[in-house]
Amino acid sequence: MSLDVFALLRQRGAILEGHFRLTSGRHSPTYLEKFRILEQPDTTAALCELIAQRFGGEGVSVVAGPTTGGIILSYEVARQLGLRGIFAEPARTSGRDEGGRSFQRGFRLKPDERVLVVDDILTTGGSIREVLQAVKAAGAKPIGVAVLVDRAAGTVDFGLPFFACLTLEVPSYPPEECPLCAKGVPLIET
Repeated sequence: MSLDVFALLRQRGAILEGHFRLTSGRHSPTYLEKFRILEQPDTTAALCELIAQRFGGEGVSVVAGPTTGGIILSYEVARQLGLRGIFAEPARTSGRDEGGRSFQRGFRLKPDERVLVVDDILTTGGSIREVLQAVKAAGAKPIGVAVLVDRAAGTVDFGLPFFACLTLEVPSYPPEECPLCAKGVPLIET
């Protein structure tokens, strides 16, 4: 399948310019609004097809993602591969977040299962690392990572085969080093 992912993101209004605080806490002049993609089932299916094609011959047993966008992506990639799709949520005890992620709602992994971890936008890799830890804690084997967009331009290494539908070099800064803050550009919460 030949798909111009960058053009698709622009067409769907998923690429925004300004001064944004990312989920990771970093600041950036560019924000990728994944829900402009995820609200379009045909577009989401097309991107997930790229991921399914890449990992289709790798013996994947289960596709897992983090909440929120990863729920949609794990479901759709799993559907296309004819597998189960599950998701990891923030780990909780007595209604309080305890850090990391865990498989809840009755999701279980077996030791022999080979897990593909999928997510929407990669900036620092924190959510993906948490899902990888949850997979390992369950005794299963992570075999690859796939994302819609790698905004870290290949600088994050998970030690596994990696695939991005689109790789971009989009700057992001710790808040104390942000040139947009230094210029007084208003910050937009994402």
